[in-house]
Amino acid sequence: MKKIDPTSRNVKVSTTQRLVESAVLLAMGVVLSLIKLFELPYGGSVTIASMFPVMLIAYRHGIDYGLVSALVFGGIQQLFGLKNLSYVSSWQSVLTVILLDYVVAFAVIGFGGIFRRRFGKNQALELSLGAILVCLLRYACHVVSGATVWAGLSIPTTGAVTYSLAYNATYMIPETIVLVMVAYFLGSSMDFRQPTPVRISRSADNRIPIFAILSLFVLAVTIIVDVTLIFSKLQDAETGDWNVNGFSEVNWLPVIIVSAVGVVAAVVLFIVHKARSKKVQGR
Repeated sequence: MKKIDPTSRNVKVSTTQRLVESAVLLAMGVVLSLIKLFELPYGGSVTIASMFPVMLIAYRHGIDYGLVSALVFGGIQQLFGLKNLSYVSSWQSVLTVILLDYVVAFAVIGFGGIFRRRFGKNQALELSLGAILVCLLRYACHVVSGATVWAGLSIPTTGAVTYSLAYNATYMIPETIVLVMVAYFLGSSMDFRQPTPVRISRSADNRIPIFAILSLFVLAVTIIVDVTLIFSKLQDAETGDWNVNGFSEVNWLPVIIVSAVGVVAAVVLFIVHKARSKKVQGR
């Protein structure tokens, strides 16, 4: 009996199955986007890997299905963020916000499957690289939007590019870490290249580095909490102007405590990960 390569695009998957899966995964992405781990005071949030279900559509069914699904996802996000359009006046600004902050920013998720079959059977690596790529592209969209449309509104006019790079990084870096962790974990657990995803059986030397993943997650949470506590005092809520004197108004005790606890916890988790790795290798 001829074996079918599960990584091949020739595996028979009906159009109906593709459409149903895409609809279900798209709905999952929308629901996850509503569950925010943290939300920054002037826009931007960290979700529970809300981009992964849409990225998975592209990985399983191709870039064409991924791009269409991502465009729909971006349109839905735009509906959730309609109030943001009230902050800009000209039609050019409105169009730019729609395109850069929603349509294009989320359409790039459709490239999440571009690394499929690029690294043999290493599905976890392919999904992780796809996650990094879509986050970088989305970050670029938000930076351009921040340095142009939002300059003088939620981003200070002076040094708009630098501020936009820094501000958007404060939520996109944790969002990327969470997305990559989920992509790696699920990519190591489930074979998404099969017509119907199946669980991957793992040997003792092929375990998911759960403690290393938790270490990164703790660092991501620490960063976003610290940034939220600090940035809330560095910008005028009414004018959007950068206020360096705001550093004096920051309550540094919670920042120090969160930072210390987060770093210590991350280090402990990483040490546990290394110890477990050595134990497995020594068997």
